[in-house]
Amino acid sequence: MMLAIPDLLDKAAVARVRAIVDAGEWVDGNVTSGHQSALAKKNQQLPEASAAAREAGQLVLDAIGRSPVFIAAALPLKIFPPMFNRYQGGEAFGTHVDNAIRILRGSEFRVRSDLSATLFLEEPEAYEGGELVVEDNLGVHATKLPAGHLLLYPASSLHRVEPVTTGARVASFFWIESMVRDDAARTLLFDLDRSIQAIAARQGQGDAEVVRLTGIYHNLLRRWAST
Repeated sequence: MMLAIPDLLDKAAVARVRAIVDAGEWVDGNVTSGHQSALAKKNQQLPEASAAAREAGQLVLDAIGRSPVFIAAALPLKIFPPMFNRYQGGEAFGTHVDNAIRILRGSEFRVRSDLSATLFLEEPEAYEGGELVVEDNLGVHATKLPAGHLLLYPASSLHRVEPVTTGARVASFFWIESMVRDDAARTLLFDLDRSIQAIAARQGQGDAEVVRLTGIYHNLLRRWAST
């Protein structure tokens, strides 16, 4: 499932995050690359242990925790601390698949990357190129979202970032280990949850069908979830 989540950060929050990361010390993005990624990746990143990355990353995590749509779609068990990258001057990231396991340097914290997330931190008209292109069994999808919007997609998918020819593309990116490992099962639960919320908005939370469907949702989650 690919899902765009609008306004995860409002304009004021985007400005706060940008003030922090823009003042940080950017380094070659390949400091965190595996062998395959290093062959395709040309960008800059904030060092993941830097004060700027930690401060801005906490703002992103706080926003995620306030997003019912993100929680319902990802069903997160663990989230890798948000990182930040910048593309400019023709930089790009060729087609690749994210590592299955992400390990936080200097710690025992590790995440199975079920889902990848990109949070856009620059308005699309401020730079040329830079589309996030994701390939799945339904085709090829090129996405370039407004600042503060987030794209959630399977980490197992082939994806790339097109060259940025003018301006700069700034984003946060991170990975999620979901309680529900299977993408198809997670999609069914998300669709069911959205239907329950729509019915409840019309008929009230105490409606018999809402109660019945909520029970089905939780019984499916109980069957599929790992904690």
